Amino acid sequence: MAEAKAAARKGLPKPATRRTGVREAAAQATRESILRAATKVFAKYGYDGGSVEKISKAAKSYDRMIYYYFGSKEGLFIAVLEGIYRRMDDAEAALDLDASRPVESLAAVIRFVLGYYRRNPEFVTLLNTENLHKGRHIAKSLRAREYSSRAISIISEILASGVEQGLFRADVAPRDLYLLIASTGYFYTSNRHTLTAFLGEPLETAEAVAHWEDFVIETVLRTVDAGTSEEEDTTSPPHKVNKWQKSLPVPNRARSSSGT
Repeated sequence: MAEAKAAARKGLPKPATRRTGVREAAAQATRESILRAATKVFAKYGYDGGSVEKISKAAKSYDRMIYYYFGSKEGLFIAVLEGIYRRMDDAEAALDLDASRPVESLAAVIRFVLGYYRRNPEFVTLLNTENLHKGRHIAKSLRAREYSSRAISIISEILASGVEQGLFRADVAPRDLYLLIASTGYFYTSNRHTLTAFLGEPLETAEAVAHWEDFVIETVLRTVDAGTSEEEDTTSPPHKVNKWQKSLPVPNRARSSSGT
């Protein structure tokens, strides 16, 4: 009691409050350590192979702490999925976009999405794992929808600005455009190893990555272009060579079905 009064006179926090703060910080550190370890273990071994024992060992913790903080292995996996979505959402929120320049902003979003997948292969691996389970874990998340809404709203704002300026079509749904952009980045990253073998050319070189990025930007901008319609020929004029066309890889003749 005397110690608490002395602390109060000196303007210091009460010992009990200080101890509570230390315990909360320690608990948060333990929880974050488990989440980091679980992210790596699930990415490496999948959901079925990522055992509680492996995770607690990687986190230098105890099995009981996983059950204490997350309730179950499934609860931990859901938290991992929410974590990877949240980090992408945070990174997207940090983009410096100017909706009044819709073409440049849309290109920046495309570069971000494709680059994020490349820099975060665990993100792709974990989503592959969850898709093998038909999304049954993330479907139980109360937060997953929150993380998709920002991406859709960003694209919606860019599209609206482009339509207002007469640059973009008014009949393109933000959700469809988001799926188009995400699929071009996701497929390229998730299948880069098998595609490298199948196509007979490396897809992870700086040149190959830059070429694909340019091609995707060109494709998306053509999709939203206000001058594009089903009746019009959307092929580039013969004299025009786009940036992505300049970086076309040399055909692999060994794999040519014509033998030429």
